[in-house]
Amino acid sequence: MNAASVSPSAVPSCFDEPWQSDLFALTVALNEAGHLIWPDWTAAFGATLAARGRDRPLDGGADYFAAWLETLERVVAERGLADVPDLEGVRAAWERAYRETPHGRPVRL
Repeated sequence: MNAASVSPSAVPSCFDEPWQSDLFALTVALNEAGHLIWPDWTAAFGATLAARGRDRPLDGGADYFAAWLETLERVVAERGLADVPDLEGVRAAWERAYRETPHGRPVRL
């Protein structure tokens, strides 16, 4: 069997939602482009997880990726890769699209 013959649904995933894999891929792409290095990333992400874990126990799923997104948004803003108002605008557009999308349908901007 080769990789081309494996059904995507047969491959296990550590992602519960498509946006989580997109978030991971974006982070890897930023690393490969030289915009962040892994030691800096892990320190920032660890700090976010620690801060979130002070208020309540983390579930390791949705909490993990929400913390990942929070960290990536902060790192991107701190490094001047995106403006904070732009990030907030995109977040607001996604939230609006999510609320307005019928259940079971893909969310699109």
